[in-house]
This record gives sequence, structure tokens and C-alpha cells, in this order.
Amino acid sequence: MSAEGRTAEPTAAPLESASFVRLVARADGDALAASGLLARAMSERDVPFQVTVGRTVAERTARATAGEPENGDVTIVVGSADADVTQLGTADRPAALEAVSIVRDLGETPNPVLALGGLVAAGSEPGAGESEWLLETARDRGLVDRRPGVAVPTADPVDGLAHSTRVRAPWSGDPDAVREGLEALALPEPEDLEGDDHRAIGSLVALEAVGSPDAADESATAIGRALKPYATPEAPFETLGGYADVLAATARIEPGTGAALAMGHGVSEAALAAWREHGRRTHAALETASTGRYDGLFVLDVENGPVETVAEVAVAYRSPEPTALAVGNGEAAIATRAGESLGATVEAAARDIESGTDGDGGYDDGRRCGYLRYDPDVDESTIIATVREFQ
Repeated sequence: MSAEGRTAEPTAAPLESASFVRLVARADGDALAASGLLARAMSERDVPFQVTVGRTVAERTARATAGEPENGDVTIVVGSADADVTQLGTADRPAALEAVSIVRDLGETPNPVLALGGLVAAGSEPGAGESEWLLETARDRGLVDRRPGVAVPTADPVDGLAHSTRVRAPWSGDPDAVREGLEALALPEPEDLEGDDHRAIGSLVALEAVGSPDAADESATAIGRALKPYATPEAPFETLGGYADVLAATARIEPGTGAALAMGHGVSEAALAAWREHGRRTHAALETASTGRYDGLFVLDVENGPVETVAEVAVAYRSPEPTALAVGNGEAAIATRAGESLGATVEAAARDIESGTDGDGGYDDGRRCGYLRYDPDVDESTIIATVREFQ
């Protein structure tokens, strides 16, 4: 299962003379952004390419090794795979940053807003470390501008706050409740919002997120990451954080739309529709989940929700423990605040679960969130015990 030790060094060399490029991406926002950056570079060079998304290491491996490659074919996996191909985003560096380096080495200009959106989706702060030049480039070109408020993808704060998964408050998932909560601010129409209006929205949202009866101590840090966003006047969405939220949402529930979005096709309305559905399902699942607390682990029994996002929002806003496990029907996700790779944990858990069943399983080893797929007949208690064992 493990792809450890099989990653080719990510450089531009294989792409310089490529006649066809196959890009296979992990199902997350950072990987989508990275694949979009590379795809746009190939388009500029008139090189045919294909972008697909694989939910598990096994799926990406199968796609990366399918068929007999012809001379000049190049395969790049954004994420890990059990294949002797170039792999991005398998270490501590976000895949979007690795893709930016490759694009620049090819002599092409990466889209800085897409790259920064990928960084935010990876949990990084725009402008931190080696991304400083990306942020400055975007600022110099008038592509980003920091303002007060909350990082949502839409101009309408009701729509944005109701469906955002970067925020969790008592009204999350319910546009009518958000609208009622904002009434006291007497806001103008979305197109007329000014700095003071955004500031008032941000203050209210912060108070609601931190003051919720079931808010975890971590919620103060989490909501801080969603405030004072970078506005993106030339991008398909209103803020960098909102862009990242849409990339993550589409990667998980409509990967075809997400890939098209990252490639720059005109699918922003379809992507927003998927983002709304993703947010609605996430917050509904959090609202109805039964929970359990173990030493270091907070468990949520989820119905009809995207387990990775449920685990991520829970560990950011609800979990009294540093790790959250969302268990659904035949799938589970584990998210942590620590930011270390979960590859060893989810791979070991996947091996252990598969050894006791005849069903097909799988896993993914993201930086902050790991994913498990298993036979739905496996009891939830088995999943919990297995994850605790390898945690």
C-alpha cells in the first residue's frame, strides 16, 4: 500500500518534451489547484492533457498505471500512489507550491490567485514562507486586496456564511437563520457592502462561533483564520478563503466540476451549486451526529455527510480532543490539529480492517485529514478501536 520511497523528484524535466500529460489528483483543494496550474501550463504549450481525481491511493495508482504509455507520455500524481511516477504534495510542502515551481521552470506564468487558493486549502497562510512572492505578485497586479470580514466565496453574506465550511456557528447550514442573525446589522445590498459592513459581519460571526455552547477552545483560532480575508476582484469568487472552500467542496462531491474550475473553464456557477450542497450536508451531519469522546479522540457518527469535511470542521470548532474521527457508512475520516501527516495511521488502519473482511477497502493519506474506505458491514466500534490503536 505504501508509496513511501517511490516518489520521483518533482521537476519540470519530464514535461519539457511531453507529447501527452496525464494528471491524477488527490480529492482535495490543494491538489485540484496544483493540477489546474499544471494543466493551464500544458494548454499554453499546446500539449494535450487529461485531469482526473482519485479518492484513494489505490484509485490514483490504478489511473497512473493504466494502459501502455506511448513515447512522450508523462504521468504526474498530485498526492501519493504506488507507482514509479512523479508525485507532488507528498511531503510538508503544499502541492500548489510544487506545481508553481514546475510551471515557472517551464517558462510559463502560474496563476497566483489559483495558487494562493490552493495554499489556503492546504491550511497555509498566504504570504507565509516561500509563498511571499506569490502574494506580492498578486497584490502588485491588483488581484488580491485584504479587507475586513469573513472569507466566503459569494458577495451575499447570507449565502456565504450559511454554506461555508470555514466557519461553524449556531446558524451554519441554515440561510434563514443567518439572515435573521444579520438583521440587527441593517446591512445594505450585497453589492453595496463597504469596509465597516464587512467589519461588523466579521465581529458578529466571531462572537457567534466562539460563544456557541458547544464550541471548543480551538474555535477561537479557527475563526481567526477565516477573518480579514483577501478579496479577489478578478477571480470567480470573492475571497481567497472562499476560493479554497469551493475547491475543497468540489474535490469531494463533484470532482469533475472541480477539475474544470481549476483548469479555468467557466463553471463557477456549477461549482457554487456543489459548494452549497457540500456545506449544507456538512452542517446537517454535524447537527445530527452522535458523538463519543476517548483519550485524544473525538468520534462522530455521521449520516449522509462528507466525512472528511465533517472531521475537519469538528476538529476546528467542536472537538474537545486534538483529533476527530467521522464515521459514515463504509467510510471514515480522521482529522488532526497538529498538522502532521496521517499516512502511517490510515495505512495501518486500512490494512488491519481489510485483513478481517472480504470487502474492498482503501485509504488516502492527506496532510491534515486521512480517509478510510471499507466494507459497510464492518462495525463502527471496530473502526474506532482500529484508529485508536494506530493513532
